[in-house]
Amino acid sequence: MSAAASERPILLFDSGIGGLTVLREARVLMPDRRFVYIADDAAFPYGNWEEEELRARLVSLFGALIAEFDPEICMIPCNTASTLALGDLRTAYPETPFVGTVPAIKPAAERTRSGLVSVLATPGTVKRQYTRDLITQWAAKCEVTLIGSVVLAALAEDYMRSGFVDEDAVRAEVAPCFVERDGRRTDIVVLACTHYPFLANRMRKIAPWPVDWLDPAEAIARRALSILPRSDSGEPAPRGPDVARFTSGRTDLVSRRLLQGFGLKV
Repeated sequence: MSAAASERPILLFDSGIGGLTVLREARVLMPDRRFVYIADDAAFPYGNWEEEELRARLVSLFGALIAEFDPEICMIPCNTASTLALGDLRTAYPETPFVGTVPAIKPAAERTRSGLVSVLATPGTVKRQYTRDLITQWAAKCEVTLIGSVVLAALAEDYMRSGFVDEDAVRAEVAPCFVERDGRRTDIVVLACTHYPFLANRMRKIAPWPVDWLDPAEAIARRALSILPRSDSGEPAPRGPDVARFTSGRTDLVSRRLLQGFGLKV
């Protein structure tokens, strides 16, 4: 890897601040790399968009981001964006590697003992054929319950900014995940939205019984690491600060402090 190439950042894109869960893991695995974090808050939540309009927005937006930042790779922790537009993005920008994320249905099917798995996601991810194809391919022997939450991502955003969340509201959103069937119980819940791990401790507290909350953040980071070109020199390249940008162009004081706490310059 040339010095010029190694100075290029890794671009990490999410609909809001949920992708910070993946940034945290990526920094552990790639401590010498520079990150650019993009929060598409101007379009949040993605669940309110028609699919074709959102797909067109994402392809256009990434064109501008790639032109501005020249990233070595683009990470898209957002399940909605990945399941909707990852193929279109790879076609539109073939010179740029993309690492997306999809609901962790395969590892859930491999780990479950009861055969009852729930996928907690956004409505868009739940209704997408891509998700149902994953179930058919990897979890045909399991009973998979799909739960599309309309408000949980917003609850997570509020929690990260204020430190407070209405536990009754969270309980109402996650309650359908817990299924009992013929003496068996759900034992794995796939967190198929990057926002949801921020509420994992709250979810554990209010859960009617213990389950494995499957967070894909580390797997996404490991996949990104695996496709990065290796450096021959062994010397870290000069790097600027990690930066964050909101597509709305607006950041309040609380958001700036939050991002600064993650080591990002707004």
